[in-house]
Amino acid sequence: MELLSLSNSLVPKDIYKSFNKDNICALLNKFYPLDFSDQEKINLRYLLQHHHLDVVSHPDLNSLSTMSELCEALKKTGKSVTYYLIDRLIRLNLNSSGFYSYYTTTTERSFSAMKIIKIRLRNKKEDEFLADNMMLYIEKEIAEEFSTDSIIDEFKSVKE
Repeated sequence: MELLSLSNSLVPKDIYKSFNKDNICALLNKFYPLDFSDQEKINLRYLLQHHHLDVVSHPDLNSLSTMSELCEALKKTGKSVTYYLIDRLIRLNLNSSGFYSYYTTTTERSFSAMKIIKIRLRNKKEDEFLADNMMLYIEKEIAEEFSTDSIIDEFKSVKE
């Protein structure tokens, strides 16, 4: 859940409306600390300031809606050299998530599922229970393959 929330700060949708350099730095520090040196972690904050000002005014970068589009546009415009740390973080995020081509769609589905579940349950559930319900909702095609008897048997074997 936290990975999805922090990753959302990299999504360029609506002219980088969700851009948040603190969340992006937190994403790096929590999920990719070994992929960046201490100096690169410091430099990232400064690059993010310049990046945001630059991409909002750049015609090829201000109408993107997914992280993968941003990654491709940075490469195409040559900005991946200037913003190499941001480019690396985006690529790590896309690759480690295992979703490369449809990562943003999955992220949006997750947030949509959370919204539906939280509305239905009126925010009364604990985070772990909410996360479990979201997983079932998002992966409903897989969940449909389980029978009630197999779930009961699984719980029975765990209890024993």
